Amino acid sequence: MAVDSEPDTVPTTAAADVEFISLTHTNASTELEPIPTRGIDLPFLRRYVRALEDGGYDLTLLPYGSNTPDSFVLATAVGQLSDRLKPIVAVRPNTVFPTVAAQQLATLDQLTEGRAVVHLISGGSDAEQARQGDYLTKAERYSRTSEFIDILRRSWTETAPFSHAGTHYRFDDFGPGFPPHAGPIPISIGGQSDAAFEIGGARADIFSFWGEPLADIRSQIDRVHGIAAAAGRADRPRIWVTFRPIIDRTDELAWAKARDYVERIARTFESGAHRRRDKNVPENVGSQRALEFARRREVYDRALWTRTAAATNAQGASTALVGSPETVAAAIVDYIDLGASLVSIRGYDTLNDVVDYGRYVLPLVRQELAHRKATGRRGTLQADHPGALVAAGRA
Repeated sequence: MAVDSEPDTVPTTAAADVEFISLTHTNASTELEPIPTRGIDLPFLRRYVRALEDGGYDLTLLPYGSNTPDSFVLATAVGQLSDRLKPIVAVRPNTVFPTVAAQQLATLDQLTEGRAVVHLISGGSDAEQARQGDYLTKAERYSRTSEFIDILRRSWTETAPFSHAGTHYRFDDFGPGFPPHAGPIPISIGGQSDAAFEIGGARADIFSFWGEPLADIRSQIDRVHGIAAAAGRADRPRIWVTFRPIIDRTDELAWAKARDYVERIARTFESGAHRRRDKNVPENVGSQRALEFARRREVYDRALWTRTAAATNAQGASTALVGSPETVAAAIVDYIDLGASLVSIRGYDTLNDVVDYGRYVLPLVRQELAHRKATGRRGTLQADHPGALVAAGRA
């Protein structure tokens, strides 16, 4: 199980310690019903951001790709459309000089009064990196990310001009840089390679995982914390996990929806550019792990479903949590029990799922955590064993 051997005692995680993340979509195209557009539908974007706020989300990721809207500009727009959401800007170090990124992020942080977060992507695909002129090896990319972090933090904290001569960057007498709203901006790192663990564990404020079986996530979190301790850190990176929930009124209805969804998703990923690019073995370790989990089993623990990862060749976060709102909320709490304090849930029916999660899932998780904080004991949400769905024959 994901919990202590004593069934009623609970970790001390408070409701306020856990934050929910989504991903901002800029038009109505989905993996279920793709629309042939790459433009921004501004009315849709406004509706989407409002739905995130109304649903009780805390943060939203602005992703980066060579053929997507610019994450910095989009984060600024979201920061002004929302009074509360924290925009997470995805940044690839090959696309911007670190002192410039520091200025951009600090400007966003000032405009949003301290809400900015940055997620650094070293790059998991040589082909995608090459589309914007980056030909470094994977090891070199992670080395660059480490240097990038140094320069970001110095740019935000140095009170006098400073120079730098490193492996990847060199400059003279920069700064003092434009300051963030109130101290350094949180830096997130993700990935499953050894280099990602070393850099993230030693230096990041947040370490990001895709949804994996509980036992595997537990060992990965332990590894991150071990690296942080070995680096002499007094704190530990916050843990961020990502899922693609598929919910309905009952478990049975949710599984029927999931089976329909995966057929539609598979058709999308077998067409057009996906057919040309996504059949090869992924280069990044996270996708390789997701496909290996899918090869072994379809269902893990309480509700983790891997068939969506198999259908998409694990292109990005793609493992699902399937079930009623109660089942999915309980599964999320299982991961919180392991130490996750940032939970990203985004659906395949993007806008409708944001609304449904906000109405039916987030309140259940927060109710459970508030009950624990008040009583020190588990609520009824987690009464069932995490393996119940497998035992019921859905493996």
